[in-house]
Formats: sequence, structure tokens, C-alpha cells
Amino acid sequence: MSSFLILEAGPLTTIQDLGRPGFLRYGIPPSGPVDLASFLFANRLVGNPDPAAALECTLIGPRLEMREATVLAVTGADMPVAVNDREIPRWAAVPVHTGDVVKLGSPRRGVRAYVAFRRGIDVPLALGSRATYLRGTLGGFHGRQLKKGDLLNLCPPTPAAGPMRERRVRPEVIPSFGDEEEVRVVLGPQADRFTREGIDTFLSERYEVTPQSDRMGVRLKGPAIAHARGHDIISDGIPLGGIQVVGDGQPIILLVDRQSTGGYPKVATVCSFDIGRVGQAKPGQRLRFKAVTVPEAHALLKQWRGRLDEALQ
Repeated sequence: MSSFLILEAGPLTTIQDLGRPGFLRYGIPPSGPVDLASFLFANRLVGNPDPAAALECTLIGPRLEMREATVLAVTGADMPVAVNDREIPRWAAVPVHTGDVVKLGSPRRGVRAYVAFRRGIDVPLALGSRATYLRGTLGGFHGRQLKKGDLLNLCPPTPAAGPMRERRVRPEVIPSFGDEEEVRVVLGPQADRFTREGIDTFLSERYEVTPQSDRMGVRLKGPAIAHARGHDIISDGIPLGGIQVVGDGQPIILLVDRQSTGGYPKVATVCSFDIGRVGQAKPGQRLRFKAVTVPEAHALLKQWRGRLDEALQ
């Protein structure tokens, strides 16, 4: 029997897991969650392994009818969550029963929420992953976003799953999404393609998130970042968080559904632990950038991973 029915899907709800690394050379991005920390918290709250498939809900969440009793957790954007019209806590494991209706509303802060179910969502693997890549109609539920009437199953129980216990994320670890976020970057790989004044502008000014942003990239608007020798380079690979600066001097931060190569110079690369902050910024919100060295980024990443591992109580 199907585990839940989509009564309303919201504007963009997809199935994601940790993604499909190793295929970018063939033009297939890794996909997976934009806000990795929130995704991991959701899975760990319900006792799932980190790669288990869950829902990523953008701007407005879905309304679901449970066809099977289970445990769920909602993390990420500050979307109100209700079961049978009664609000439930977020960032915590919550039991639900057959026939319950779960509804996620419009976020007060942030953009993307994550809904994990005990055992994870069961859809076929595509290149080793259940993550949805929309432009390639690959993975997830028939390679597309969810829509009204879709029926989804949870994975079968496994002996290794163990008993369920109450979990919640420590309050001090839960992120707050402000009107302005500081994003840490490592300059390059083509920082030499920008003037000194251009680099100073990039690191001192605020940049506004535009509505032309999605899982492929976040387009920003602000003071122009001056190129030193034109805005064209020989196309090369694009890392997660690479910040391309196009001909008009405006930056674009490339995310999990990015293209494999690009011919615009990249002024900097967002540190992996701040990608989630970028992906949770609404149109109209502002980002400011702070340069760190590679050793500093490694130390900050180690701290970030430690907070993830110690976040549940």
C-alpha cells in the first residue's frame, strides 16, 4: 500500500537524496538537497541513514495524506507544519498515523524545507541515486516535480533500522535565516581576471537575490564587479558554489543542478558549509561575501561537521 498521497504539491516539491556524484563530466549534475545540513538533520531525526530520500519543498510546502503510520521530521525553512490542522514542532521527530493529513505552509523565513519519513522514500535508482534532476527528467518520481494525485511508498523495513526514539535538534544549532547573510568564500579560481577594485567591490558591497534563481544557480544584483581582461574565458569545470561574473558584472552562484562547464570567469567559490545559507535566501534578501583562506575553510568545515554530529538530543 502506498505510504502517502499528494493532495497538493506546492509550487516545487521534489524527491532528493545525497545526489549522484561522478557524472558531471557527462553533463549530469549531482543534484541532491540545496541545504545539505537541513536535509541531514531531517533524516537523522527519524533514524534514517544520511542517503535516504526525502522531500525538498520550495516556497510553499505540500499537503499529504498518510496511508501508513510512520515518523516524520521537517527542517529547513521556517514553514509552519500542521497535522490535521494542528501545528506540530519542526526540527523534531513526530509520529503520524494512517489517515493523518500533513500540511506545510508558506515560509516565514528561508526558501526550502525538508520532510523526511522513517525508512525513506522508495523510488527507483537512476545512476545510483534517487535525487531528482528536473532539466534532465532523471531520478525522483518519473524525473519530475511532484503533483496532485501522486502516490509514494516508503522503503521496506530493515533489521538494521533499530527502535525509534524521540529526537530533536538542539535549539542552538537550528539556523536562523536573516534579511542579510554573510557567505564565506575562497577567492578564485579566476580571481586574476578581475581588477583590484572589482575584488574590493565584491567583498565590500551587498548583493540582492533576484527572482531568477533556482536549483541551478542564484542570480544576484548589485554593484558591478569589474573584469580586468574581458568576461570570456576558455570554458572549464564549475564547482559547487562557483561564482561566475557575467558581462554586466553581476554574479551568479552555481548550485547543485549547475551546468558542467562555463565560459565566464569565477571570482570566488562559496565554501560548502555556506551553500545552504545561499539556497535559503529569498528574492530581495541580500548576501555579503567574506574571503577566507583554504586552511581557514578546512578548519571551518571541520567545525561544521562536528556541529552536525552533535546536534541531536
